[in-house]
Formats: sequence, structure tokens, C-alpha cells
Amino acid sequence: MRPQHETEKALAARLTEVRRNLHREPELSNEEFRTTEKLRGWLTEAGIRVLDLPLKTGLIAEVGQGDGSIVAIRCDIDALPIEEQTGLPYASTIPGKMHACGHDFHSAVILGAALLLKKREHELPGKVRILFQPAEETGHGAEDVLASGGLDGVQAIFGLHNSPELPTGAFGTRTGALTAGVDRFEITVKGVGAHAAYPENGVDTIVTAAQIITMLQTVVSRLNSTQEPVVLSVTRINGGFTWNVLPEKVELEGTVRTYNEEIRRSIPEQMTRIIEGIAAAAGAEAKLHWYPGPPATVNHGEWADFTKAAAAQAGYEVHDIPPQMGGEDFAYYLQQIPGAFVNIGTGPNHALHHPRFDVDEAAILPAAKYFALLAEEALAKLKQQTWIKS
Repeated sequence: MRPQHETEKALAARLTEVRRNLHREPELSNEEFRTTEKLRGWLTEAGIRVLDLPLKTGLIAEVGQGDGSIVAIRCDIDALPIEEQTGLPYASTIPGKMHACGHDFHSAVILGAALLLKKREHELPGKVRILFQPAEETGHGAEDVLASGGLDGVQAIFGLHNSPELPTGAFGTRTGALTAGVDRFEITVKGVGAHAAYPENGVDTIVTAAQIITMLQTVVSRLNSTQEPVVLSVTRINGGFTWNVLPEKVELEGTVRTYNEEIRRSIPEQMTRIIEGIAAAAGAEAKLHWYPGPPATVNHGEWADFTKAAAAQAGYEVHDIPPQMGGEDFAYYLQQIPGAFVNIGTGPNHALHHPRFDVDEAAILPAAKYFALLAEEALAKLKQQTWIKS
């Protein structure tokens, strides 16, 4: 038998190549067909069973045996519509598509955890479901997974995201909200087009839209408590076709982020009052179109503490991090299954979704070992709880 460090060295090299393989051929949300087949092939080659589920893309595998407890570990597999600018030898070969959020890193980590768990399959006090989730970037892939029945019976679930804000070797999570609820909105402002020299002959949608943009910030500063973080950002304005014509229509688009579900539910009504009031004052019409995304990712305290204890055991520098305004559809799992979402340090580097984003590949193997340890320890904890109750 080879020395342990040589075995780990070989696994680290293998997982690095897995990550680079996925990085070279990124696929967007709900288009991860080739990615899914690669993962299925690597899992099958290792003798890991893949569940037969009605998933268009993505998959769930399983390691373990018996009728004991079931835990799940999850990664996401989709890429972003971004043109890569890293210049790396394994940069994306697909124009306009890039793993700019590190989902290739996540996939390599969880695949590594699956391989490590497979080696200890007969010692596991239960089963581990290994989830390679599609379409996280759309905010709704988790809902498809839940609908497939692939997580039925799971008693605890854990997921990860790489963090360029944390150095390699660092770990972060918290009890309660870790990421915000994420909603998208569109606003259509309709008026009467006119020659720019004679604005009195029309209803100016540009001025109306500008006033709406300004007043929408009162949702944050005046209509909600200053003790509750809320972000409202208008990110797109589309109106007009030439320099001397007032357009008949202007379109706005943006996002709202908050951790508070009660505030989240109230914001569309608050925005509607502002939008329709300003439009009416200008003689225009305006309508809000609201597209709800995932809710806040709220970690269960018991399991958040458990992940931190396991991270310390694995040698990580453990941080209790503040909540983040980014979104994560892992939130849907935590609404139904106890668990926690954690951050693994891979930085410093460019921010997530940046065209030159990259990760420190030295973080892959330690994270794989951590998730294998976390899954096994969670099974042991659940078994102990069952024994105490009985």
C-alpha cells in the first residue's frame, strides 16, 4: 500500500483535473447535459450508485447502506453567461460562457467527498446522498430537485460556496440568515411620445422613470426599519431610440434583497404605491412586474455549530461571518430539511462573477476531506440521537 500522503497527492491531482475539465466546458443553467454525463461517468467508474430520478440535468448519487439515517451534501454545477478573461491554460473553450462563480470547484469538492466516503462505505452508519444540482444561477434549480423526490427521507443537508473574501484554509458560516432573499422586478412606464423640442405635446416617460428610480430608494431609507438591511438596485434602463424624440415607453429592471421575510412580502406593495403615484402625477402609466426568487438562506443553529466544530477538527481557521446580500437557492432545502450552508476560503482573488475570477486549487482536497468528515459525523450524530430517543 502506498503511503497516505501519496494517496492524497494522487487524489488532489485527480480532483484538480476534474475541476479544470469542467472549467474548460462550462454549461449554463438547465443546459448542463455534458457536465451531468461527466459526473455520472466519474461516479459510476468509482462504483457509486446514481439514483434514477426525473431530473433533466444534474443528478443525485448515494453512498452507504442499511435503513439508518440519511444526510445530503450538495454542490451546484451550472456556469454563467460571461466571457472569460483569465488567460489560464484551462480557460473556457465555450465563447460567452464561464465558471465565474466557482461551481466547477464545488463539483470537484463534492465528487472528492463522494470518493472518500465510498472507501468507508461499510463503516458509515447510514447513507449519504450526493447532490450535483443544476440551475442554481436561475434561483430555481433546488425546487426541481425537491420535486424529483431525490431528497425524500434526508434528515440533514449541507452545502458550500467558495469565498474569495476568505483566505485558503479559512472556513465561515453562521447561525440564522447567511444569504439574502433575492427577487427581480421589471417596471414598464408608458406615456405619449413627442418631438424633444415640444415636450408639452407628449407625456415624458424619461423624466417619469427618473423620478421613480429616485423615489424607490425611500423603500430602503423611509419605509422600512433602519435596523433591517434592505437593498433595492435598479440595474437596467431601456428607453428611446434617438436623440430628438421622447419615447413612448421606458423599461426598468432591478433586484431587491433582504433577510427579513415579512419585509420581503411587503416591498412589492410599497413599490407599487410609489410607481403608480409618480406615474399618475405625470399623466403616465406604470406597472410593476415582480419575479420572486429564492428566500434567505437560514442556517439551523444546531447544524451551523456542528459544521464549525467539524471544520475546526479538519484544521480550518473557523470564522463566524456576517450575512451576505448575495442569493442562494440552497435556501429552499433549508426550508424543508435541517442543515447549514458554509463558505470555504479560496482567496484572495477577483470577486464572484468577475471575468477574471479563479480559485486556489489547493483548497479542493481539504474541502473534499471536510465534507466527507462532515457527512460521516452527521450520520453518527443522528444515530446517537435516535438511540437516545429509543
